[in-house]
Amino acid sequence: MKKYILTETTQKFYGITLYQIKATTSFGNVQAGELGGWIQQEKNLKDEGNAWVSGNARVFGDAEVSGNARVSGNAEVFGNARVSGNAWVSGNAWDTGGVY
Repeated sequence: MKKYILTETTQKFYGITLYQIKATTSFGNVQAGELGGWIQQEKNLKDEGNAWVSGNARVFGDAEVSGNARVSGNAEVFGNARVSGNAWVSGNAWDTGGVY
């Protein structure tokens, strides 16, 4: 079972359509039914582990969030960025291509 779905709630960001995510099952600190942040496509947030995007955070382009990583607040992760392991990107941070 997938841990999240793309909802029909969208926003345009720099001309890119982002979808709000919704947890379909409980995992880590996330409860089933909880609304998350915004991603462009499913490849931006891996289904394995406890990785999650929350708040007004946005992940788009070829960026990936995986493992137990978190992206939250108003953070933006895009380009070829990889946020993995136990990394957190939060607040008003942005990442275009680093690996954490």
